[in-house]
Amino acid sequence: MAARPPSGSDPAADPSQTSATGREQTRQRVIEAAIGLLEREGRDAVTTRAVAVAAGLQPPAIYRLFGDKEGLLDAVAEHGFATFLAAKHVDPDPQDPIEDLRAGWDLAVEFGLSNPALYTVMYSEPARAASAAYQAGAAILRGRIRRLAHGGWLRVSEDLAALIIHATARGAVLTWLSVPADRRDPALLTTLRESMVGAVTNQEPAVPDAGPAGAARALRAALPEQTTLSSGEQHLLGEWLDRLAAEG
Repeated sequence: MAARPPSGSDPAADPSQTSATGREQTRQRVIEAAIGLLEREGRDAVTTRAVAVAAGLQPPAIYRLFGDKEGLLDAVAEHGFATFLAAKHVDPDPQDPIEDLRAGWDLAVEFGLSNPALYTVMYSEPARAASAAYQAGAAILRGRIRRLAHGGWLRVSEDLAALIIHATARGAVLTWLSVPADRRDPALLTTLRESMVGAVTNQEPAVPDAGPAGAARALRAALPEQTTLSSGEQHLLGEWLDRLAAEG
């Protein structure tokens, strides 16, 4: 007689797993319904009742799944960050790190222009920067910035570079969307991008000949990868390098 599989080994026979899968599918349907309303009618149209109708549910289901309207919008934003993250191309060793920076900036702006209502929800609340997908995207940007620092291309600190890149990309999207379609000039996007590049990078690598500031930034970028120094020594050296880099 053939042995029977252990109880619970068949996912289809596990009511709790089936219930969780159904809940996640319903949750995704609601998020997609909310995004559809955003795109067609704007943020004011995204009420719990309207979303429930669009998703084929009763309004109480929205509260059970998301808590309230803000919880729903948080889930919509997280979906947007995850979609944007999936579109990112990560080259661990780009031939030209500055061109890689440009390409990443262009991708961020293109996503915002292609998804204006969703983009506005994604960046309307600072707290949404804590989302897992947002943090994963930020890590990709930090990797780009770190490669610039390693090569001596970085003109400012890594933290300031990240802020400048974020600010110029968001500003480009929101400004473009605020201008009537017949007055939009593509030169705006190119100019903002090149202003960003000029603000955060050097025209030539700084390490060989630009004095201690560029060398300090390059060494600061490499510091976490070394194991010779103790944690206390790394911390102290990091403070010194930050001070030297700031004086440049």
